[in-house]
Amino acid sequence: MLSKWIKALRIYFTPRMITMVGLGFSSGFPLLLIFSTLNLWLKDDGISYKAIGLFSLVKLPYSFKWLWSPLLDRLSLPLFGKLGRRRGWALFFQILLAAGIAAVSTVTPAENLHLLAILCVIVVIASASQDIVLDAYRIESFNAKEQGAGVAIYIIGYRLGTIASGAGAIWMASFMSWNQVYLLMTFGTLIGMATILFSPEPVKAEKYSEQTYRNFSDFMNKAVYDPFLDFMKRADWALILVFIFFYRMSDSYMAPMAFPFYVDMGFSKGEIAFVSKVFGMAATIFGGLVGGLVMSRMSMLKGLMLCGILQGITNLMFVVQAYVGHSVPMLMLTLSLDNIAGGMASTALVAYLSSLCNIAYTATQYALLSSLMSLARDVFAASSGYVKEMTSWPVFFLIVTVMIIPGLVLLWILMRLERHKHPKPSAANARKANR
Repeated sequence: MLSKWIKALRIYFTPRMITMVGLGFSSGFPLLLIFSTLNLWLKDDGISYKAIGLFSLVKLPYSFKWLWSPLLDRLSLPLFGKLGRRRGWALFFQILLAAGIAAVSTVTPAENLHLLAILCVIVVIASASQDIVLDAYRIESFNAKEQGAGVAIYIIGYRLGTIASGAGAIWMASFMSWNQVYLLMTFGTLIGMATILFSPEPVKAEKYSEQTYRNFSDFMNKAVYDPFLDFMKRADWALILVFIFFYRMSDSYMAPMAFPFYVDMGFSKGEIAFVSKVFGMAATIFGGLVGGLVMSRMSMLKGLMLCGILQGITNLMFVVQAYVGHSVPMLMLTLSLDNIAGGMASTALVAYLSSLCNIAYTATQYALLSSLMSLARDVFAASSGYVKEMTSWPVFFLIVTVMIIPGLVLLWILMRLERHKHPKPSAANARKANR
């Protein structure tokens, strides 16, 4: 048994994984700059809970990136396309990201919140578009059995990116202005650019890069309609989509209020940076690696169930934290357990989404599926500030914990349907098959 787990670990030590770290960093880096780090900036500028919660809506493009994913999936970008279809689009959006973050650094939230929102939407569009390309790059770089491990390493890079734009930014904000912090954050985009420039185009992407279209109608049929029709051939496609929406709902709903909660508990910027971002992200990375191993050793749906249950249970630690108040050791314990479970659940879900994609329509289908995760985070979670203002912190986190139940129920239904499709052979039939 131990030798099998050791053998499973070998996949983490291949050249492709170095590329995944860099691409993951590039994907994760922009997120906190328009999410939790930005929320802390907004709170420092005296913006209300309601406004902070509503600011989640600037991330709406993440939820609708499937609308323009067929263009990125099938067409090459002039000039940049010389790098390859995936690499060309990725480099273009990384340059746009750098420009957008630099523009955000020129705004003061308390003076011009609307302009800040507009600039953040531009950053999100660039980030969401980059994700379409990088997710396709990742999926096309691994076979089905390797997807879980590829996701785990990609998420390590992703978390390192969020540490830089989370803990790094918050730490810098303790001795310089937020505007200066955001200006320096533009340099974080260079890591993604360097990775793209020194990485090869995925072989599977090249296979589908030669397709031509007779006219606009032919493009719409092959690039837009066919990917969705292909996915809808699955008997349980509607149930799968609803499950994806609810599976990470609890963590998504809690996220906008996390930093305001830490501030209300009396934690300083330095404590928040270390515990929630450096220490907490280390726990998330560990959880991601464990999740990758779990998904390689268990069936996809069973792995999702295990990770989902742990995700729900550990959310209760925030109820305890709310009663304990300002205690760094308690916060370290809370975030260790919650982030390990969250890392496992993230890896499990992304591996599952990747397994659902037809390699012929990677970018479009994955954009559709991952948009549902974003929809829970960016739209439904916008009401979190209203719920917090109507309740106490312990009640708020209890409500958040209950939100895990719909996803687990839907997963249980999917597991039962899967067993009906592929029933286990009886003992007698198994003996006959072995003869």
